[in-house]
Amino acid sequence: MPEVLIALGGNVGDVRDTLREALAMLDRGPGVKVIRRSPSYLTPAWGVKDQPPFINCCAVIETTLSPHDLLKRVQDVEGAFGRDRTNERRWGPRKLDIDIVAYDDLTVNDADLTLPHARLFERAFVLVPLADIAADRVIAGVSVKDALAKVDATGIERLPPR
Repeated sequence: MPEVLIALGGNVGDVRDTLREALAMLDRGPGVKVIRRSPSYLTPAWGVKDQPPFINCCAVIETTLSPHDLLKRVQDVEGAFGRDRTNERRWGPRKLDIDIVAYDDLTVNDADLTLPHARLFERAFVLVPLADIAADRVIAGVSVKDALAKVDATGIERLPPR
C-alpha cells in the first residue's frame, strides 16, 4: 500500500482539536489508515505575516486511493471544517489546511496536484514535525533531516501533549 506524508495546520479556533478530528475523519474513511502522527508545533505565520501563529503537525498514512482521489478526500475533510478555497486569502487565516507532501516516490505535476509538494523544502513548519516521524525519508533525493538542516526553524515551538 502506498505510504503518504501529509501536513496539517491551522490558526483559527481550537486548532489542536481540529487537527485531531481531521486525522480521525481521514482514518475512518475507506482506503486511508493513519500510521503515525507527529506532535503539534506552534509556528510563526508563513506567507502572510499579519495573522496569528499556526499550529502544525504531520502524519504518515497508508492509502489505497490514487493521488487525485486522496486530494479530493483531504479537500472534503477541509470542507467539513468550513474551508472554502475559492473565498479565502492565500496563505491567510484558516481553521484547517491539509497538504499532501509526498506520495511514495511518485512525481505528479498537473493543474490540480504537485508531488512532492512544491514548497516542501522551504517550509520549516512542515519539516520540523515531519522530521519527528520520517527523518530518514528521502523525498526528491533529499532526506527530511537534511532538508530541515537547511531551513530556519526560528520561532517553532513543540507543544506539550494534551
